[in-house]
Amino acid sequence: MAVTLNPNLLLAIPLAPLAGAAIAGLLGTKFFGNVVGRKTSHTATILGVLVAFILSAMTLNDVVNGSTYNGTVYNWMTVAGMKLVVGFQIDALSAMMMCVVTFVSLMVHIYTIGYMAEDEGYNRFFAYISLFTFSMLMLVMANNFLQLFFGWEAVGLVSYLLIGFWYTRPTAIVANMKAFLVNRVGDFGFILGIGLLLAYAGSMDYQEVFAKKEQLLALTLPGTDWALLTVACICLFIGAMGKSAQFPLHVWLPDSMEGPTPISALIHAATMVTAGIFMVTRMSPLFELSDTALSFILVIGSITALFMGFLGIIQNDIKRVVAYSTLSQLGYMTVALGSSAYSVAVFHLMTHAFFKALLFLGAGSVIIGMHHDQDIRNMGGLRKYMPITWITSLLGSLALIGTPFFSGFYSKDSIIEAVAATHIWGAGFANFAVLAGVFVTAFYSFRMYFLVFHGEERFGKAHAHDDHHHAPAAAHGAHDDHGHDDHGHDEEESHADSDHAHHGLEPGQKPHESPFVVWFPLAMLAIPSVIIGYLTIGPMLFGDFFKGVITFGENHPAMEELTHDFHGPMAMAIHSLTSLPLWLAISGVATAYYCYMINPRVPAWFYAKFKFLHTLLENKYYMDKFNEVVFAGGARLLGNGLWNVGDKTLIDGLLVNGSAKVVGWFASLTRLAQTGYIYHYAFVMILGILGFLVYFLPFWHA
Repeated sequence: MAVTLNPNLLLAIPLAPLAGAAIAGLLGTKFFGNVVGRKTSHTATILGVLVAFILSAMTLNDVVNGSTYNGTVYNWMTVAGMKLVVGFQIDALSAMMMCVVTFVSLMVHIYTIGYMAEDEGYNRFFAYISLFTFSMLMLVMANNFLQLFFGWEAVGLVSYLLIGFWYTRPTAIVANMKAFLVNRVGDFGFILGIGLLLAYAGSMDYQEVFAKKEQLLALTLPGTDWALLTVACICLFIGAMGKSAQFPLHVWLPDSMEGPTPISALIHAATMVTAGIFMVTRMSPLFELSDTALSFILVIGSITALFMGFLGIIQNDIKRVVAYSTLSQLGYMTVALGSSAYSVAVFHLMTHAFFKALLFLGAGSVIIGMHHDQDIRNMGGLRKYMPITWITSLLGSLALIGTPFFSGFYSKDSIIEAVAATHIWGAGFANFAVLAGVFVTAFYSFRMYFLVFHGEERFGKAHAHDDHHHAPAAAHGAHDDHGHDDHGHDEEESHADSDHAHHGLEPGQKPHESPFVVWFPLAMLAIPSVIIGYLTIGPMLFGDFFKGVITFGENHPAMEELTHDFHGPMAMAIHSLTSLPLWLAISGVATAYYCYMINPRVPAWFYAKFKFLHTLLENKYYMDKFNEVVFAGGARLLGNGLWNVGDKTLIDGLLVNGSAKVVGWFASLTRLAQTGYIYHYAFVMILGILGFLVYFLPFWHA
């Protein structure tokens, strides 16, 4: 019999970061008059997240030993017999997510001390990231759709605040509004899915809904012949498409790099963007009953995994390369979901959280060393100046491309094997996409790695660049339309965080290694990036870790075939030496080395010959232009129509001004009778009496 966890300790996990956020956000800002200073603010928030991490680790240990919890913490209200509550469901899935969220958040909090040291919004930033941690914990610990939706919207709200943290920059305001609006599109589908399940299952509690899944399966959407459960699952996944940045709702994530680098690691690599992956995994009992929904997920994930990877090849802003890498890897996770390999998806979610947070924070360390120049074409040879950043970034890159024995290898190869084993419609294209994505990932990852850490030192020089974007030896301006510097000040713009009057190294200046508070989180994240996959693949994918938490249907054989072929992490790594994915990864690294270290004329030749293709990638498949013309243009057209026809013509013209004109016309007629002569009035009175008599005469006779 499972032991029940202590609900008070569980409640302390999300409340500890919330308390830290309250101290930094209220007492540490102008709101209450800057009562506490920077040291108190970062100490309170770091302590809160540390407490949350320790308690989460203890909870995970208890869950591994058989303890669980599923209960109500607070009754909010009861409406027509439906209970709206705050409740926790703590099992292997939520405990693992809690540990990932709190550990990555703790590292980001420590890193922020160094990265945001000269920013005037220091306390406010700590309040935001601690509040984000609270929101994410409430999301993953939920046992009902109401709390899930609360956490879902809360992380969206805080991400809006963080992306637009430097609110005096027009680009940051555009980016956070873009993220907000695109996520509203996804969230509309999400709330429709929740509404359908509530309407037909009569509950918002996960377990009560899951218990009625067979009844839901027998229903169709009123007025159609569509299966109700399929429609509900697709609506839920549309919410995941917005939050987890899946095509075509991916457009917000690259622009979100306008925020400070620490939030890129926290929100856009490790936690918020994986909320959709977590949600679909939690809903596996429902998704398993709809092959149509799984097929939809599989195709969307495949498109994202492959085509977002292509965009990473031409990026020159160091953060944007990593951002497009995140999009591609989220596509891999979604492909695993569509293959009915939910445990593989969350396994890749976990390993990816560590090495992608490492790569983002490593990019931030490079930006610090380069005096806030983010263009990789202005770097080169940083290995000897920034040895800790170099080695940790190399480890993160090796994990990302799926090098045997590194954490990313075990999760990424498991996804590729799961797709090969599935029979869901779209698996053929998905198989091609994930294999091609291996080469693409290796190429853009090591393109960035070689240009930043090896080769010619291109910093501290006057750059007079030509137009092409590939050859590193060719001079390029510090920033193009894809590369916005991290603090991004316009010439006429002064902003609160203005810690540098210029960006980039002056001639004669050399890069420098980042301070301890910056490189310590890199070292700590590098450890799980290397070993966590080897240690956990057995229990998480092929053991009892997710038993009773994730559901697999008998007609979906992917996990069964993976289990049959698995003979331990060592055997898996050795077997990979003869497998196609490893040689694709090696080919990608070798191609990047040849193109950017040995013969830079090759990418320049490709640019000249395939300029149309480069233009297509440079414009991000014209998705932003499409949204601008169709949706924004349509909204403007509709708005102008409503204003011209509805407001000006109907309301102002007809109702307001029209009624006034009618009254005026009627008054002008009645005014003719107001002559001022007594005999006129007497005559009218006589006519009135005569009419009165004529009208009522028949009644008097009766």
